[in-house]
Amino acid sequence: MSDSSRTVEDFRALHESGCFVLPNPWDVGTAIYLARCGFPALATTSSGFAFTRGLPDEVSALSRDDVLAHIAEIVGATSLPVNADFQNGYADEPDELARNVTLCVETGVAGLSIEDATGRDKDLLYERELAIDRIRAARAAIEATGTCVVLTARCEAWLFSGAEARGTALDRLVAFAEAGADCLYAPGVRDPDAIEEIVKTVAPKPVNVLMSAPVEGLTVARLAGLGVRRISIGSALARTAWGAFMRAASDIAERGVFDELAGAAPFGELNDLFRERG
Repeated sequence: MSDSSRTVEDFRALHESGCFVLPNPWDVGTAIYLARCGFPALATTSSGFAFTRGLPDEVSALSRDDVLAHIAEIVGATSLPVNADFQNGYADEPDELARNVTLCVETGVAGLSIEDATGRDKDLLYERELAIDRIRAARAAIEATGTCVVLTARCEAWLFSGAEARGTALDRLVAFAEAGADCLYAPGVRDPDAIEEIVKTVAPKPVNVLMSAPVEGLTVARLAGLGVRRISIGSALARTAWGAFMRAASDIAERGVFDELAGAAPFGELNDLFRERG
């Protein structure tokens, strides 16, 4: 069995029972450290990567090939399974999406996620039938590669305002599951009752919940009790690093003090970590 096949099987097995955290590195160094922490798998973050390039988290900000190169770099940094944040697949039409999914699978990922947001307008979702056809095309493309890479379908409706968001998300997640998605994901859900409703609605398919900020009472144990299989962090770790950087830089520039540097990671610890890799 190839290393790639083994990581795919390992990743798929993680979704079968229990609950695991899928943190999001934004470069090789953070991928190496997260692997050292003992997490069973990793996922790329479109926003975390975009910020390293001084760009916004928008589909048009980075080319498909730049994103594929980044995904391959993260895959190469660790022996852990990696899930690709593949946004809208960098295509609108199902046929083109399928070609791009094939390229993503070729990077060695164990899983990938496809959104139903167009990326051109943060409040614009693909029309329902097109969104479903896109998931169906992604599933077919994965099967054509001869792999069982995990396909996660995301409905972005919960991120948008409006009373119809909940109904839209539940309806689409069920349809995406029927179209071949292995895992279902509605970013923005924070209410335990809503999370439990999603889990029950799409069962027995596993559900991913995004924890990009602390929510009182929502711990790994609590989410596991609600039936959640997978917890991703999204851009939160990258933004946490940016927060520390911004506070330290502002203190130096505006106050002429270096107090925030007290929280810096020890030089020797980082140097030793990356020396071991070399």
